[in-house]
Parts: sequence; structure tokens; C-alpha cells
Amino acid sequence: MSGWTALYIFMLAAFTGYVVIGAVPVILHTPLMSGANFVHGIVLVGAMVTLGFAHTTLEVTIGVIAVVLATLNVHGGFVVTVRMLAMFKSSRERGAGKGDATAGAAGGGDAGQPDAPSTPPAASGDRP
Repeated sequence: MSGWTALYIFMLAAFTGYVVIGAVPVILHTPLMSGANFVHGIVLVGAMVTLGFAHTTLEVTIGVIAVVLATLNVHGGFVVTVRMLAMFKSSRERGAGKGDATAGAAGGGDAGQPDAPSTPPAASGDRP
């Protein structure tokens, strides 16, 4: 395959991907990202297999760069997916998650908890 043929296939794939992704409704972007992460995982495995067949220093260098870039791509895809899924949580769930992390770092307690009762419970001996 010549370089021009490879370039033509790449441009055709990029245009097709742009058209397909542009036609996806907003509500389906999160499931689509999960599928994209799956594809990125396959790319990572392919890069590792290709690196296994490398013999010269140039081939090994290109293989290592391919594995690093594919790993960053997979990691970035999961980070984006987690952020997109966080948008579907209610504000109460988001606040509780942040409060739990703060309380755990500060040594526990009810300080900073958004769901803490506004009045403390009365002790049994305090009532007349």
C-alpha cells in the first residue's frame, strides 16, 4: 500500500467518524464513550503486540511511543467517561461525595456533612 492510499483511507475514516459522531444525540454520548474506550483498549493491545515484534532500535522506540500514547488515550477516555457520568448525578449526591472525602481527611465527625441534622438530639437526662 502506498503512502497516498494510506492517507486517503485515513482522511476517509476521519470524515466518516466526524459525520457519524455528529449525528449521535446528546443522551447517547456516554454509552458511545464506553464503546470508544473499548476500541482504545484494543489499540493498546495492538501497540503492545507490535512492540513485541520490534527488532531495531527505531522500531522499539516507535513501539514504546505507541504504547505510551495508547495508554494515555485509554486513561483519558476513562477520565472523560467518569466526568460525564458525574453530570448525571443529582446535586445532593455530588455534595455528599465531597463531604465524605473531606470528613475522612479531617479525621471524621459530622462537620462539613450536608445531611447532618440541624438540631442535636436531646440526651435522655436533659428533659424535665
